[in-house]
Amino acid sequence: MKRTIKVKGLTLGEGAPKICVPMVGRTTPQLMEEARLLKTLDLDLVEWRVDYFEQVEDILQVKEALNNIRSVLTDTPLIFTFRSAKEGGEREISHADYINLNMEISQTGKVDLVDVELFNEEKDVKTLINVAHSHNVLVIVSNHDFEKTPPKEEIVSRLRRAQELGGDLPKIAVMPKTNEDVLTMLDATNTMYEKYADRPFITISMGQKGAITRVAGFGSALTFGAAKVGSAPGQIAVNELRTMLNLLNQ
Repeated sequence: MKRTIKVKGLTLGEGAPKICVPMVGRTTPQLMEEARLLKTLDLDLVEWRVDYFEQVEDILQVKEALNNIRSVLTDTPLIFTFRSAKEGGEREISHADYINLNMEISQTGKVDLVDVELFNEEKDVKTLINVAHSHNVLVIVSNHDFEKTPPKEEIVSRLRRAQELGGDLPKIAVMPKTNEDVLTMLDATNTMYEKYADRPFITISMGQKGAITRVAGFGSALTFGAAKVGSAPGQIAVNELRTMLNLLNQ
């Protein structure tokens, strides 16, 4: 039986895909403006993409910004994500800083989930998962390919690996070049859901071609929408996304 996970009363893995909206402010005032806007929208989770934050290498500034975000988004499930440049993020930091950043934030009690990239050293992925879990923080184990769509078997393999490592929410996002690539992602999602998943997971085909995967579900538990500026190609405005999800899941 596929288990669900609960985050601040929100259940992932049942019903329609839940909507997450990213915060991409570069400064604390920009983040506060975003937070106040997001508080007015019909969303389920917020993701702070801290790789956009200009002071990301100053852990004290990151924690202060996080406290400010939490002062506005008090009850909204919050994902903390540093997306590396090699996986489509805004910047690169040292491997040591990446590990330390995620460990420090997991220990604050201010976030509900952290995103850990699958293609780190296995021991580091497991360490970050263990630290997060010891502080009641869930972990998304993710992989992003902005260049192509891997074969179905590879997509399923990466999701299964994220699950085996202990990720609470395996995730993969890929870039389609053809309509067939989009069908490959939907087929991989269905196969993962029907044969291998024992927990919720996230699959996304990015860009305009892949937009259907953001609403179709096929087993994916979470989808990403945009408020003003998206964090990945193909994100749909959150209000339009909610309307489409409601229509498809009535």
